[in-house]
Parts: sequence; C-alpha cells; structure tokens
Amino acid sequence: MPVRNLLALDVGEKRIGVAMADTAVRIAVPFGWLENDDNILTDIAELLIRHDIRVIVVGYPRNQSGEPTKQTEYVEKFVDKIAELDIDAEIVYQDESLTSVQAEARLGNNIKAKGEIDAEAASIILQDYLEEKYAN
Repeated sequence: MPVRNLLALDVGEKRIGVAMADTAVRIAVPFGWLENDDNILTDIAELLIRHDIRVIVVGYPRNQSGEPTKQTEYVEKFVDKIAELDIDAEIVYQDESLTSVQAEARLGNNIKAKGEIDAEAASIILQDYLEEKYAN
C-alpha cells in the first residue's frame, strides 16, 4: 500500500487545530492552528496541496451520551465546504470525545496559546484514527 499523507482538523468556531501524519510512520504530530476566518478554506486548500494530503480526518463532536450537538452540526457544515474545494482527498470523521481535555493534560502548564490545545487535540484525533485504521 502506498504511503498516504493525512491531515487532522479539530474544528472550532474561532480556531482550527491541525495535525499531520503519514501511513508509513503512523505518528500524529501537532502542526499548529488556523484562525477560522474568511480565509480558512484557502488556508486549508494550501495545506492540502503543499503537503500532498490524501486523507482529511475531522474530529466529530458528540455529547457524553454520544448524541450530536450544535457543534456537530457546525462541523458537518464546515466539512461540506471543504468537500466543495474539489480536492483529491478522502474526508473521514473521527470521534473527538475528551480530546481537548486530554490535550490540556498533556501540555500541562506549558500552554502559551489556546491554539496549542487545538493542535494537540487534532494530533490525538489523528493518532486515534491511525490506531483504529492501521492497527496491525
């Protein structure tokens, strides 16, 4: 199977955490964050092209009972906009339950910007996806 580059997005209304990995190494790495503003789709398209991304893993929010929330609806609409970019990448969802809590715990007192939590959460989402999809 050829190596595929993956990009994870932890979508928020203010910021979007970003992480990357490939299917050869299978280690998700935080890659910063993007401000969710009028340029966000252009910024994402540039990342996809620059890093030859073949899979976009998007964190899928649910409440503690596993049911969709208002944020779930926001993320789904955002993914629809990404899909309209006419990109050659598969878009998949990955449960993001408690990833922000885990990210804050991992970073501890070293947090300098809230975007760092978003990027770390994206890396947790991506690592979970890699472990589920490529475990062997």
